[in-house]
Amino acid sequence: METQSKSKDKEKLDDAEENEDLELILFQVSECYVYLIPPRKTAASYRADEWNVNKWAWEGILKVVSKGEECIIRLEDKTTGELYARAFLRSGEPHPVEPVIDSSRYFVLRVEESIGGRHRHAFIGIGFRERTEAYDFQAALHDHMKYLNKKKTAEEMEQHYQHTSSVDYSLKEGETLVLQLKNNGGRSPRSKALEQGVSNLSLEEKGNVKEPGICLKPPPPPAATVSPAATIQKTQLSFPMSSTPEVQQSSKAEAKEDAPDDDFGDFQTAG
Repeated sequence: METQSKSKDKEKLDDAEENEDLELILFQVSECYVYLIPPRKTAASYRADEWNVNKWAWEGILKVVSKGEECIIRLEDKTTGELYARAFLRSGEPHPVEPVIDSSRYFVLRVEESIGGRHRHAFIGIGFRERTEAYDFQAALHDHMKYLNKKKTAEEMEQHYQHTSSVDYSLKEGETLVLQLKNNGGRSPRSKALEQGVSNLSLEEKGNVKEPGICLKPPPPPAATVSPAATIQKTQLSFPMSSTPEVQQSSKAEAKEDAPDDDFGDFQTAG
C-alpha cells in the first residue's frame, strides 16, 4: 500500500511539473539603477530631473520574464540573486511601466508586494546606462502584449468556429431543394465555340496535307503525213555510214519490200 501511494504522489508531482508554465527570459541587463521618488501630487507626468539621478538607492540586475500569460519585471541582486522588487504586466490591468517626459533612459515602475496575504504597491524610479538598453526593455514588454493580443484573438476565432460548425445544414423531412438552371436553347456558346475551333483546326490540317502529284508526260504531237518515199529515205539515212555492205544490202532489200509497187503506179498512169 505504501508503494502504491508513493507512486501516485510521484505521478501527481510529474503532472504538476508538466502543467506548470516555463519561464522565458525576454530581456536582461546587469546594470539597473533604482531611485526613491516622491509621490506625484498632480496629474502631470514624471520628470527625471527631479530625482537627482546621480544618487540612486539600489543597483542590480533587471529581468523581464514571461511565464504563460504573465510577464514579470524582476529586480535581483548581482551577487546573491535575491529578489529586491517585482512588477507584473497582465492583460486588462494598467501598464506597470510609465516613461518620463524629459529622458528616454528613465521610467517609473509600479512594484507589488504581498505582506500577510495583502497586496501592496509602490512607485519607484528605474534608469539604464545606455539608451539601447532602455529601448530593448520597452520592446520586450511590447512583444509580450502583442503575444497576449494574438492569443486572445485566436481563442475568439476558435470559439466562433466551434459555434458555427455546430449548425446543421442538412435537409429536414419535407424540405426540398430547388435549382434554377438557365436554358440557352441548346448547346452553350462555349461548347459551340469549342466545336467550331476543332472544325477549323481539322480544316487547316487537311489544307496542310499535300496530295502526291502524278507526273505524266504530255501526249506526243500528231504525226505529220509522210510519203512512203520520204520514210524510206529517212530509214536509209538513220544507219551509220560505216556500216558493212551486207547491212546496206539488207537495208535496201527491206526498202524495196516497203516501197510501193511501181507497176501499180504505172497502171494508174496508163489507165
